[in-house]
Amino acid sequence: MCSQNIVKPSPDSLAAGASAAARGGLPPVERWNPPFCGDLDIRIARDGTWYYLGTPIGRPALVRLFSSILWREGEKYFLVTPAEKVGITVDDAPFVAVDFVAEGAGRDMRLTFTTHVGDVAVAGPEHPIRVARDPATGEPAPYVRVRRNLEALIDRKSFYRLVEMGCHAEHDGARWFGLWSQGVFFPMIPSAELE
Repeated sequence: MCSQNIVKPSPDSLAAGASAAARGGLPPVERWNPPFCGDLDIRIARDGTWYYLGTPIGRPALVRLFSSILWREGEKYFLVTPAEKVGITVDDAPFVAVDFVAEGAGRDMRLTFTTHVGDVAVAGPEHPIRVARDPATGEPAPYVRVRRNLEALIDRKSFYRLVEMGCHAEHDGARWFGLWSQGVFFPMIPSAELE
């Protein structure tokens, strides 16, 4: 446990805590309430690259381990173990969906996304897709919820493939272009803007 008299945790202590907690699957970070130990100079860039002290973390296994103890509260991100909680910086979303598999068609379609750290999420009620648009340029930024309250930015090549599978449907009283997965329609852009 950290306190005012103890040095801030290091990536090594977080990795050890994460390893111990991760045996048998994802650690239950949502059930832990350790003391906040300050911020650590770890940043996740928009492309999913993790940096420590400005240098990319080059060990994929370490990035996967850290990603397993990632937690979000509001707009802030933390690495959490049973004994400590440290703040980190996330430029956009902490994960990047680098591929997906589509099964079925129309309302029966099922979209299964894979992230750069190996998470798998099937879009649907538990894992919604959302598309944010830049207010200045209108450029879309698509996301899928991966786990807990964490999202993945859907990479450009995957988004282009998704657009090819899109269709028009009624949503909240208007016609939208979007996607179906597990019987849920995810709107991307108002149909009128495509005409």
